[in-house]
Amino acid sequence: MNNKFLLSILLLTIFITTACAQKLIPVSKGWSNNSVNAVVFRQNSLVTRSDTQIVAFYTTEGKLALGKRHINGDSFLINESKYDGNVKDAHNCISIMLDGDGYIHVSWDHHGHPLRYARSIAPYSLELGPKTEMTGQNESNVTYPQFFKMPDGNLVFMFRDGQSGKGNLVMNKYDIKTQKWSQIQSNLIDGEGKRNAYWQACLDNKGVIHVSWVWRETWDVSTNHDMCYARSKDGGVSWENSKGEQYHLPINAASAEYAAKIPQKSELINQTSMTTNDAGEPVIASYWREQGSDIPQYHIISLVDGKWIVKDLGFRKQAFSLSGGGTKRIPISRPQIVAKSTKKGNIYYLIFRDEERGAKVSIAELKDSGKCKISDLTDFTVGSWEPSFDTELWKDKGLLQIFVQRVEQVDAEGTANFEPQMVYVLEVK
Repeated sequence: MNNKFLLSILLLTIFITTACAQKLIPVSKGWSNNSVNAVVFRQNSLVTRSDTQIVAFYTTEGKLALGKRHINGDSFLINESKYDGNVKDAHNCISIMLDGDGYIHVSWDHHGHPLRYARSIAPYSLELGPKTEMTGQNESNVTYPQFFKMPDGNLVFMFRDGQSGKGNLVMNKYDIKTQKWSQIQSNLIDGEGKRNAYWQACLDNKGVIHVSWVWRETWDVSTNHDMCYARSKDGGVSWENSKGEQYHLPINAASAEYAAKIPQKSELINQTSMTTNDAGEPVIASYWREQGSDIPQYHIISLVDGKWIVKDLGFRKQAFSLSGGGTKRIPISRPQIVAKSTKKGNIYYLIFRDEERGAKVSIAELKDSGKCKISDLTDFTVGSWEPSFDTELWKDKGLLQIFVQRVEQVDAEGTANFEPQMVYVLEVK
């Protein structure tokens, strides 16, 4: 362990309070010359089990670091690991999860690379063991690693095998009893060598796995199109559409259920987020431009009484266009979404960043009635940040805590000359 990182970030009781009376807990300064610490598809950047919260980030030198705190604590204990990543590529993010026994699982530094995976040496330990394979299958060309915890404490791991415009979705399962990985699906969603699926996934309160995705035909983001859906009630083994009809695997463009038809060149972004309400109905958040308009808007696609409903939130005023490859510098972030069910109906919270609002951390509260209220959660800019949050803390306790760091992204995988910025956990009241 590196002693300079084995310290609580003793800003003591400097609780930085925003204009909306939210609370920021400082973690440590980290790499901020691009958005690798703050991309939306980190699953997860923060994770809590019992009363311990774990955070992961790249340090100012590009080292993989882990931190932990008591969930009511005001500072993090930080440990810089022996591992690093190519932080100049914003795809190469760190994803973490705590299994049912408290071990930390970490996967990092992927953009068409062999699998990088390690596990903590003991429950809640910040020290990682050796880098190992999982199953040894489909692990040579990995991108977008994501962990999900099942109700029994076992884990599901999803990643892309292949490349943009030509890739497949792979799923592995970790058994906490045997402490071993097995492969559930070697090719759940098949691009057929012509396209690939950019997905987002979630687990509902019954352990059903929900996956939605856009198709992309080439490396060019402008070829994103449509929104598809599938779910699994048996941990990823078998899959069905929203009507309960079984898919013949792998799912492809012809057999997929389309929740929304969205043409290419609609400024449709890939890899956003989804959630479910208490009834297990899926809700997908994204953004795109409606035909006849030049302004991309946030949208929510939801399954209501067996029918897909698309809501255009419609509050944005500025136009922009998406095209090309690499990590783009975009004036708005991809959104995260969470849901809360009440006696009066469902409330959805869309977390985002928009240059129209000063590039702050913002949240839109949307009710079933269609009423939308928008507020800012910080009074400072976060640059090119995208939201990720503690999914397990939200599921278990209904507490929303967001990973926040100001970062700057140069278009098409560039890096800025930007001084290291503090990583925070934003506790939303």
